[in-house]
Amino acid sequence: MTHDDRLLPLDPGVRALARDLYKQVRDLPILSPHGHVPAQLLLDDEPFTDPASLLVTPDHYVTRLLHASGVPLETLGVGRGPLDEADARTAWRALCTHWHVFRGTSVRYWLDSTLRDVLGTDLRPGPDTADELYDAITDRLARPDFRPRALLRRFGIEVLATTDDPVDDLAAHAALRDDPTFTTRVLPTFRPDRYLEPAAPGWADAVERLGEAAGTSTVTYAGWVAAMADRRAYFRAHGAVSSDHSHEDVGTAPLDDADAERLYGRALVGSVSAAEGVALRRHMLLEMAHLSTQDGLTMTLHPGVRRNHHGPTAERFGPDTGHDIPLPGAFTDHLRPLLERYGTHPDLRVVLFTLDESVTSRELAPLAGFYPSVYVGTPWWFLDAPASIRRWRESVTEIAGLSRTSGFIDDTRALLSIPARHDMARRLDAGFLASLVAEHRLDEDEAAGALVDLVAGRPREVFRL
Repeated sequence: MTHDDRLLPLDPGVRALARDLYKQVRDLPILSPHGHVPAQLLLDDEPFTDPASLLVTPDHYVTRLLHASGVPLETLGVGRGPLDEADARTAWRALCTHWHVFRGTSVRYWLDSTLRDVLGTDLRPGPDTADELYDAITDRLARPDFRPRALLRRFGIEVLATTDDPVDDLAAHAALRDDPTFTTRVLPTFRPDRYLEPAAPGWADAVERLGEAAGTSTVTYAGWVAAMADRRAYFRAHGAVSSDHSHEDVGTAPLDDADAERLYGRALVGSVSAAEGVALRRHMLLEMAHLSTQDGLTMTLHPGVRRNHHGPTAERFGPDTGHDIPLPGAFTDHLRPLLERYGTHPDLRVVLFTLDESVTSRELAPLAGFYPSVYVGTPWWFLDAPASIRRWRESVTEIAGLSRTSGFIDDTRALLSIPARHDMARRLDAGFLASLVAEHRLDEDEAAGALVDLVAGRPREVFRL
């Protein structure tokens, strides 16, 4: 098993306080209002086939560092269909042989917790243990208590949000909802990014499919808005609580009706310029905020990523293969048009995430410290690591307090890592609050109440759970 005091403060007195605080939230249910585990995986409830297909190939956190260490992505099974046993063993051996490259990373923490606490093995991965580990894990994965639904129950996951295309019929979600033996709330999330990038290849075809799903013509901008509203209502009826947006920036700037229709028409025939596409997208994102004030979907914004940074890798292996790289963040002026219109609207909730730590205390915390609609999202992706989370919690709390944050967001498709990620956040927050008690800035009962609120209260309020 992993150590009971992992991630708790080094000072013995503060650690004792943190240990007592952590015990009060250790076994609380997991609320995961933003993630990427597919609903179909839970509906099918098929056994996981092998360790590599589960823990290596689909996880770009893992494959990117192995690739940086000289392991070809094809060796790891990236961009391929199901792996046969020989290829799966090859990928697994690559991980074990390069286990040292994960030292000190959050990936190592999650993998350690998964291997020890979930899969029940204390063997350290290495070239000499790779095959023994592979066989032991494969044996466990064949057992009924390691199927996806059994793991949800074991992990205590009360709410699990997926990420879904607006044209999805959500049949898997409906089937899970109607299954009386299935108790986890699996919520779809409205992810309209591809329909908000008019200069991107394939945009016009995507918008046509959007209209077909909504039963509405999308040959005009007004038709596009109506189709979006229709599909959002469909998602709401299937349990959705949020819409998720990830663009290079969070720029929002209104166009007048004539300009919006003109650029929209140009985009439909593929004659819009890159600059015009950005202008239309910023207007469309503003429209998404307007729709959120009407239907109550919490808006999560994850900007600032250069997708598919290495073109040859993207062409060969496709997207989400480990080379999306952060960009500088900018929120204050980019979001001003949105917040001037809707920032004080009682039905709007906006959660802001960043990959640029420099803007957390300079922009995000001050915005959340004034606008009642704005919350600061927990560190994600490259920053969802212990040191980054500690820095984030301290800098945000000093300016905006604890209540203006979102609750922990695991943002993962790796089902087996969900409990490790949430437990990490609970331990780190226990340590932070214990330090405030030790400094006589909080009473211990206040710290305990605050920690329970971070785990259970914040996500319920921010995502209307």
